[in-house]
Amino acid sequence: MNWRYIADDGVTASFGLAADEVITRRQGTAASPPTLRLYTYRSHSALVGRFQRLGSEVHLEFCRANGLAVNRRPTGGGAIIMGADQLGVAVMLPERSEARSYDRTRELFQRFSGGIVAALADLGVAAEYRRKNDVEVRGRKVAGLGIYFDPAGGLLFHASLLVDLDVPLMLRVLRTPFAKISDKEIATVAERVTTLRRECGRPLPVAEVRELLREAYARNLGILLEPGSFSEEELAEIAVLERQRYATPEWLEREPATPDAMGSATLKTEGGLLSAHLTLAGEIIKAVYLTGDFFCDEQVITGIERALRWHSAAPEQVARTLEGLREREGLFLPGVPTEAVAGVVGLAVEAARRQEQLATAKGCFVNP
Repeated sequence: MNWRYIADDGVTASFGLAADEVITRRQGTAASPPTLRLYTYRSHSALVGRFQRLGSEVHLEFCRANGLAVNRRPTGGGAIIMGADQLGVAVMLPERSEARSYDRTRELFQRFSGGIVAALADLGVAAEYRRKNDVEVRGRKVAGLGIYFDPAGGLLFHASLLVDLDVPLMLRVLRTPFAKISDKEIATVAERVTTLRRECGRPLPVAEVRELLREAYARNLGILLEPGSFSEEELAEIAVLERQRYATPEWLEREPATPDAMGSATLKTEGGLLSAHLTLAGEIIKAVYLTGDFFCDEQVITGIERALRWHSAAPEQVARTLEGLREREGLFLPGVPTEAVAGVVGLAVEAARRQEQLATAKGCFVNP
């Protein structure tokens, strides 16, 4: 089967997002061919997920003062920073009406992230699709995934792949569960993510990664990719959608019903000081960091944080999950009782509930 392949660089946030939505919409009527688009944004753009609160996710004053574009994706997921060293992946194809269900999200993520996993394998980097919407290398996030079904009959798979990442800049752009950002917090976040340049140990060109992705997607999907560009008709539709949606404050500033709140707490335990920093959305823990002066393997911390992401804040459910991690997977903090970990998370949840003003939240790569 023949697909179109589009490669473009340095696009604006509004054009990049409008283009993906237009080509996805046109899939339902076969007005555009199935398309793989591999592209970069103008450095830098902050993109929030479709259902996120803008003020909870992005430091808007910093972005405005430093000329960073801010926009909202058609796909869900967390806030991200995009630029010349982050490669955007958009897979756009028609989808049968009976198959357009977000219940299939995990299946579709597995299918369409296969091109990313295969391309990284060609680089000698062992990656895998894991958890809700991540591609990871040894437990560290290297790509975030998103999905969108257009009512007209198209499917959009989105991914942001980290060829490189300026973590200090990201933490100035995206809000985090930390009360302040210091070298320690930067190091904490940097250990939860990785980049292809870090994994390969060389200044890997984005163009090389793009070519490997093109080849891998062709193999994985069993398609022939023909280089192309947007048609004049497509560009006209993109310009209209860009003007009517992606360049409007109404789209950018739309707010979900449930606000986010941030909370932190610290306990002194036999194994050392233990702190929890988390973001709460209603009764759901969206993101959590565990820090302190205890001793343990990095994989233990990331494993516990991963298990508590998008988890019920109910104390008994947190305790049950932590006990299960200890018994089934051997994930626990040496010298720190499971009830102490559950306790500090519970205290952080209570701190978040007490917060009176809108608090900070997590981005896609801030707490992977």
